[in-house]
Amino acid sequence: MPKLAGGFLAASFLVVTGARGQLNYATPYDFLTIAGVYGSAGSTDGTNSGALFYNPYGVAVDANSNVYVVDNYEDTVRKMTPVGTNWVVTTIAGTPADVSGNPGGFNDGTNGSIDFDLPTGIAVDAGGNLYVTDSNNNTLRKLTRTGTNWVSSTIAGNFYYPCGVAVDAKTNIYVADTWNQVICRVSPAGANWVTTTIAGTLGDADFQDGTNGTALFNYPASLAVDGSGNVFVADSGNFAIRKMTPVGTNWVVTTIAGDGTPGATDGTNEVAEFDSPVQQYAMGIAVDAYDNLYVADGNNAVIRKVSPVGTNWVTTTLAGALGAYNAADGAGTNAVFGAPAGIAVNAAGRLFVSDFGDNNMRAGALAPAPALALSLITSSKVAGVMVAWPTSGGFTMQTNTDLRNGTWGNYSGPVNTTNAVSSLSVLPTAGNVFFRLVN
Repeated sequence: MPKLAGGFLAASFLVVTGARGQLNYATPYDFLTIAGVYGSAGSTDGTNSGALFYNPYGVAVDANSNVYVVDNYEDTVRKMTPVGTNWVVTTIAGTPADVSGNPGGFNDGTNGSIDFDLPTGIAVDAGGNLYVTDSNNNTLRKLTRTGTNWVSSTIAGNFYYPCGVAVDAKTNIYVADTWNQVICRVSPAGANWVTTTIAGTLGDADFQDGTNGTALFNYPASLAVDGSGNVFVADSGNFAIRKMTPVGTNWVVTTIAGDGTPGATDGTNEVAEFDSPVQQYAMGIAVDAYDNLYVADGNNAVIRKVSPVGTNWVTTTLAGALGAYNAADGAGTNAVFGAPAGIAVNAAGRLFVSDFGDNNMRAGALAPAPALALSLITSSKVAGVMVAWPTSGGFTMQTNTDLRNGTWGNYSGPVNTTNAVSSLSVLPTAGNVFFRLVN
């Protein structure tokens, strides 16, 4: 595939089929560290790098783009408030353990009088209430804002190391009861909460699609709920993404990405591969308003996107350097993660990722495109497209026949380089296509 100097092109209309590599950075995202310090563990509140985390895990974002983070090893819940271009981090619930990992406790109360023990997942409802899986206490906790305070209550228990949590528009809470290998629903009933198992078989870790108890999971890690009430499961031990569809009173589970084999391949449906660290369940998942899924692929140290295309699901990679396990900001492969664990997406499509390997928080958005000049040239033998760009750097040509599906492939057709620095003549076959350049 040609490596090009310059920028990014989304223009021209000619049919060309692109080739797909192992990892397809079709739409690279630009990631920035917004809080925390790489290599420094702690519980300090503050602004941007003035705040410290110790293995941040679950992430949720509310309608005002406030970000809530479960600081797993510190047994706390932190709030990140956007103030201009800065992020102010405060502890809203829990008492920090010290960095040697003192054990947590169990206590409902207000703000710092609340005790957790290795909390993992977090979700926020339309009213701004928070729901936290208190993993080592085997419970589901609710945090309700009262004035400037946060008050906790325990609304469900009898789980076995629950990790993932999500909430739908009717305030039904879905819990990945991870070590029990099942998915539960916790529903409000007056002043009470009723817990039912809706998929999986208690204690049976396996990989099987089906309805209700015939579906089997292997350490389900994280959950997300779309606007239609479908529940998506990051099934960490099966290295797969599962979809739970409500059908009457039943739940039908299907696998939409992954085949149970760990790896890092992009592709359609079961061709895609993911990798989750053993016993860490670092495989966060989020869903946007268009039913695109975003996955924190922890052991691969990359961020993935799983998009619906007709009846299929196409997995691509947005950012991260495969297996680099370090820390760097940037776009696409220039963004380097230690071990991304939790992920959330706001209404504008901005991603928020907790990197528990780097002890920091990252924010990502579609990488900006530099301006380009495009002109169409013709000759007596063949029509061509002349692309020109104002900046230097290495880029790859990609094509897409339909912008609605968001699926780009690397261009493998003939190329004539007229100026190695700033322009390129593309010689495509007849038809319609969109071209662009990505780094």
